[in-house]
Amino acid sequence: MTDLQIIEKNKNNGRITFLAKGINTAFANAMRRNMIDTVPVMAVEDVEFRKNTSALYDEIIAHRLGLIPLSTDLKSYNLPAKCKCKGEGCNRCQLKLTINAKGPATIYASDLKSKDPKVKPVYPKIIIAKLLKGQELEIEATAILGHGKNHMKFSPGLIWYKHKPQIAINDSKIKNAEACAQSCPVHVYDANNGKLKINKDNELKCHLCQACVEVSNNAIKVETNPTEFIFNIEPWGQLSPAEMTATAATMFNETLEELDEKLKQA
Repeated sequence: MTDLQIIEKNKNNGRITFLAKGINTAFANAMRRNMIDTVPVMAVEDVEFRKNTSALYDEIIAHRLGLIPLSTDLKSYNLPAKCKCKGEGCNRCQLKLTINAKGPATIYASDLKSKDPKVKPVYPKIIIAKLLKGQELEIEATAILGHGKNHMKFSPGLIWYKHKPQIAINDSKIKNAEACAQSCPVHVYDANNGKLKINKDNELKCHLCQACVEVSNNAIKVETNPTEFIFNIEPWGQLSPAEMTATAATMFNETLEELDEKLKQA
């Protein structure tokens, strides 16, 4: 059974770090890939330009719109391929957003008017275009759910992991405590009166570079636990880390069940 332990939460950017015990590298990487590639989020897919007299080409504005992270409500929308309309387009699989602006003005992401208040730009101050006097921009954008494996605009965030470090110090062989402490780029060690100690607040920040091992002439051992992993999830804002993890786990189980059924039919 997998045991999860929250290590750190960052309220400013939503980043979360947690320790997962009882898994192997294959499972850890499968979860990482599922979160990046498979967990669906909303993004602008099509843009209809009704008027654009700005200095920017239609393609540039459309590209900017596609990369704006949109808050995503997975309970209210379906993937186009799995919708009852069979991808033709309906309120259950797509959302309309509009911009109608005249210059002089700076057009921000917050100027995108969404028909669903639950789905809107995560970062309202993203600049889309600047209009001079007399210039106009009138568009209708269509947002849908999509997968990161098809386009990165549908990826919910950045996810990476590492093995949990296991550090052991042979005190009798440490002759350069200060040099060992200074060799660590993430300040895992403290040196006092010629003695080297592990800073417990920074121990899990060790990224296994082995610099301390080299400086200490192998008086320090840095190893990894094959069944314990430290995950870092940095969301773009469309979904919370909890939603990303839970959705990835659900979709992973569905994939395994589908594989099991196909193997039985073979």
